[in-house]
Amino acid sequence: MDRLGACAFLFLFGLLIGSFLTVVAHRVPRGESVVGGRSHCPSCGAQIAAYDNVPILSWLVLRGRARCCGAPISARYPLIELAGGGLYAAVALVLWDDAGEIALGLAFATMLLAVTLTDLEQRIIPNKILLVGAIAGLLLAAATAPGSLPERGIAIAAAGGLLLAVALAYPRGMGMGDVKLAAVMGLYLGRSVAPALLIAFAVGSLVGLAMIVRHGAAARKRAIPFGPFLALGGVAGLLAGDRIVDWYLSTF
Repeated sequence: MDRLGACAFLFLFGLLIGSFLTVVAHRVPRGESVVGGRSHCPSCGAQIAAYDNVPILSWLVLRGRARCCGAPISARYPLIELAGGGLYAAVALVLWDDAGEIALGLAFATMLLAVTLTDLEQRIIPNKILLVGAIAGLLLAAATAPGSLPERGIAIAAAGGLLLAVALAYPRGMGMGDVKLAAVMGLYLGRSVAPALLIAFAVGSLVGLAMIVRHGAAARKRAIPFGPFLALGGVAGLLAGDRIVDWYLSTF
């Protein structure tokens, strides 16, 4: 399969994974099984038919409303499906020359999507998702690039330690879930976790500043989950982190 064909296949597969992750994000924080039981409407509890579970297409056909009760279906569902497809295709496109990096990238992108959903919806980053992501990352790294493990270990300690210091200094603005996520990002990204965290803090600061400009002092009372910003930085680190680090080292 050539690169274009692989990207097309992974885009479609990513749509399915994105759809599955919406289930994960809904069930894991509630202690429900992600493998048992058919999908059901969160509004009325009715079982959702397979033809109403086709990524993106079903949402468009139903015009964003449940067939069973007419309750609105959030646009985040097709958006996360589309994000899954786009991320999977981008990973294959950028990391095409290294199958091991592609495998790590797909696992990392999957975890970041799940974290983003749960943090936006429930304001938590479940330990179960981070644990599964960490185990998958460690096994894949050990199998495909064992020589990178020392660097990844240093990145885990540096990224997790940095956010732990921030959380201790400013506990209202940073949770322990963010600290653990940063550490897992270090496992996947190695040295590229540095630009990933920089981008996360930069974008988070810009959003916070925009809220202050719009809402004034009242913005300080509006909590913003930091997990999605870390996820955004993680994607940037995955797709361009090495080039950013090399540019920095060669320039300065």
